[in-house]
Amino acid sequence: MAPRWRSSPTGPTLLGATVSYLVLGLWTLVVLFPLYWLAITAFKLPVHVNEGPTYLPFVDFQPSLHAWRYILIDLGNDTLRPYLNTVVVGATSSVLTLVLGAAATYGLSRFTYRVRVASVLVFLLLAVLAAAAVQLGVPWPLAVASGLGTFVLLRTVVLRKAGGPRLGNADIAFWMISQRMLPPVAIVIPIYMLFQQLRMLDTRTALVIAYVAANLPIAVWLLRDYFRTIPIELEESASIDGANRYQILWRIVLPLSLPGLVATFLFIFVLAWNEYLLALFLSSANAQTMPLLVAAQNATRGPQWWYMSVLILLMIGPVIALAIVLERYIARGLLLGAVRG
Repeated sequence: MAPRWRSSPTGPTLLGATVSYLVLGLWTLVVLFPLYWLAITAFKLPVHVNEGPTYLPFVDFQPSLHAWRYILIDLGNDTLRPYLNTVVVGATSSVLTLVLGAAATYGLSRFTYRVRVASVLVFLLLAVLAAAAVQLGVPWPLAVASGLGTFVLLRTVVLRKAGGPRLGNADIAFWMISQRMLPPVAIVIPIYMLFQQLRMLDTRTALVIAYVAANLPIAVWLLRDYFRTIPIELEESASIDGANRYQILWRIVLPLSLPGLVATFLFIFVLAWNEYLLALFLSSANAQTMPLLVAAQNATRGPQWWYMSVLILLMIGPVIALAIVLERYIARGLLLGAVRG
């Protein structure tokens, strides 16, 4: 007969359970200590930070609102503007990424694509020629329209009858995620020059476009397994009842994949919320985001840790609150698609 403190015959022993809880408790302290240190640093005066370390408020040091007053009142709009930029750019880019990613993922999981390699090469060649034409002084709308028109003409007349290898769904999905394998610093200069030519530097629109392009491959890759878990028989039944593809996607696929959509949205939102490199190159004063403001606290006299702590607490607050609100969806979304029959 199993001991009374065991929940089941295969459960852990008393010693094993005790050791497990001790290890988990110790690891919890290790994980939460940086947040605790961040919180108490936000209430320290510079002298307490420089002469530290001090650990306990009201014991080792007297808490002060000096840093909070400077960030929220003295700076005022210089803090509010980057914060609003971060909220608008992060939320907008995440929603657009999720919408485009869900549509692309549904297409990759439900339709069969056989794209000719020749068509891809011709498209890339025409894109290069259009970019060269813009550099030579041709208006970019005319260059883009000419390139697309030429591609459609060649695709209709010549490439439709051409042979050669083709790219399938798996190839397309791998190509999309491969865009994230490049180090961001390798592409940030071309992106900067692109938006410079479009006269969109230091705008929220430029950041939204760049963030969507950077995070869309991740959204497609994460959502692909979620959509595959939805039985195709449900869609076939809806099709027999008269529903079209858009109605099937909106009324069946998206509601059933809600946990995966929420988990993907939060993951993409965190990436956009914390993005630094693209914001550094594409924005200055008007479109500055919070990561840039935090980095700006590294003054000539050294890092202003007390101001950084306040700004970081302001940054992580909404993300933590969003994760708490969406926790039940996230827990299901992280496991959905992990095991496939």
